[in-house]
Amino acid sequence: MTHTYTLKVIEIKRETEDTVTLCFKQPALRKIKYIAGQYITLIVRINGRRFLRPYSFSSCFGIDQHIEITVKRVPHGIVSNHIVDVVKVGDSIEVLPPMGDFVLGEKPAQNNIFLWGIGSGITPLISIAKFVLYNNDSQNIHLTYGNRNFESTIFLDAIENLKKQFPNRFHVKYFHTKFEVNKNFPNVIEGRIDQRKVASIMNGGISAQDQLHFICGPFGLKESVKKALKSLDINEDYIFSEDFEIVKDPKDFENIYTQTVNLDFEGKITQIEVVKGQSILEACLNANLELPYSCQTGNCSTCKGVLQSGEIKMIGLTKERTDLSESEFLLCCSHPLDNEVLIKI
Repeated sequence: MTHTYTLKVIEIKRETEDTVTLCFKQPALRKIKYIAGQYITLIVRINGRRFLRPYSFSSCFGIDQHIEITVKRVPHGIVSNHIVDVVKVGDSIEVLPPMGDFVLGEKPAQNNIFLWGIGSGITPLISIAKFVLYNNDSQNIHLTYGNRNFESTIFLDAIENLKKQFPNRFHVKYFHTKFEVNKNFPNVIEGRIDQRKVASIMNGGISAQDQLHFICGPFGLKESVKKALKSLDINEDYIFSEDFEIVKDPKDFENIYTQTVNLDFEGKITQIEVVKGQSILEACLNANLELPYSCQTGNCSTCKGVLQSGEIKMIGLTKERTDLSESEFLLCCSHPLDNEVLIKI
């Protein structure tokens, strides 16, 4: 069983009208070490039900005093609304250890790090930006950040302060769909970050081998940036994206139907009906079966199960998983193909 930490909220920052940053005190004895770009999973109980939600660190270990995550209210989002409206200073929240591979890793050879984000996608990007700017003197950060306007721009003050501190190494372009001329911000571009605009931004004479790209935001942003970079012959190994949702193609469900599966969990066999289009994990959580899980996008291994019998199909994986055996499946993106499925957790 994965060990957990209990963190105390010592400050709550209001970033925008619908976004807050929770500041947690580092544990005194067992400090949480994390890498810029990683996330931490909060465990909260709402009306008696346990919810786990991953949130990227907006702080940077070794630079910021506290552990910080930033949460934007999501329409009908049970956990995000609870955090924004209910969580208060002094509360203690249980969390899983840091996870995620959307990271810079060892100091790369490339001297130009491009960060592409929309809305709350800025969260892991600001952590990466701070790490590079404060630790790697030879590297430049190029941030392209889309929002409706400045009022909805998360970390606007922090970004502007970093620009003042590192004027020669931190380059920012804002994209606003609700555009207003502001002489104090001449680097604002009207509209969305699309493929054509990405190509225009990249037309700056920087060698393709001297670039690393990190993308965090909705599916459309990732597709636009990746297509533009591909047209510019940027190596796919130099492009990283953070996935907060599973993209499902309806064609993948053509031969999938509602089935009943059996779960061998904590020494007990439980029978669960899995409706077509619903993952095994979703069905189990809806039945109040408290399985281990975290990212819910197929990027970690917390919800891994071992297939004992029957057939399962995984749908929506965005990254190839070479670390799973033939009998191991991630339940967050797994769908039963028959009524003979038995999974051991």
